[in-house]
Amino acid sequence: MAILELEEIRRSYDRDLALKGVSLSVEPGDVLGLVGRSGAGKTTLLRVAAGLLKADQGRVTVFGLDPWREPVKVKRRLGYVAETQAVPPRMSAGELIALHRELYPSWDGELERQLLERLAIPRSKAIAHLSKGEARKVLLLCAIAHRPELLILDEPAGGLDPAARREFLELSIELLASEGSTILFSSHHMTDVERIANRLVVIERGEKIVDSELAAFQQEHCVAVLPASTPPHAERLRGVDGFVRSRARGSSIHAVFRRDPGELKSELRDRLQLADVSISRLSLEEMFVAFVGAES
Repeated sequence: MAILELEEIRRSYDRDLALKGVSLSVEPGDVLGLVGRSGAGKTTLLRVAAGLLKADQGRVTVFGLDPWREPVKVKRRLGYVAETQAVPPRMSAGELIALHRELYPSWDGELERQLLERLAIPRSKAIAHLSKGEARKVLLLCAIAHRPELLILDEPAGGLDPAARREFLELSIELLASEGSTILFSSHHMTDVERIANRLVVIERGEKIVDSELAAFQQEHCVAVLPASTPPHAERLRGVDGFVRSRARGSSIHAVFRRDPGELKSELRDRLQLADVSISRLSLEEMFVAFVGAES
């Protein structure tokens, strides 16, 4: 059974449609990286998945349960950390941890002790007086010390320096991997996704445009760099099998294909009558730009 099922989720704010019928199934053990431009709908999707926001239309099940009909059962089995997360500012870190300890029957006291030591959390300090990184560490401890079956991270390391961001995300993975937990996280940093995700989902303007195993996605796509001197090139590319989209980049056209590079190179040479065509694999960041950037 899937850990999380979202079927045709639609959600709007006033007249703005944030999600336009998104469906997503998250399997046990998935480490799913959710990417998209700011305002694409990532946070809305994660809040719906966590049972913090009700969908206007569609069906949501978490552990086979409806998070709105059985919120306590669902929330006791998941952890959630967001870049902007409201916490009582006058409460100390230790008090916030104690509150969470009482809420979760599965709370692991030994794991709490290990995390307090490893993260060097100042327990007596008020939340309002913690640095951004310290506050995020407290929230992470509260989210994972009960060993959740599903951990949802919404840009949890946003605003942290690169070293702190890397430590934060890798700690999340390390602590939960041995338990077979499932992780759904969003990040603006493609290096984070490449480092820890095994599955990629791209959201663009409230729609899911990519859902693939990360390794397969990178292996199946390539980019052809063509001279932009002959305008018909961009139009003729659309008739080539496996064409995804193209973008003008200075004096060249970068066209993304879902094709074998060798076969594609031969076909483009013949079709466009070019002496040579440069074809290469894409980094995840380049692929992201290719999929959500303006098309030529």
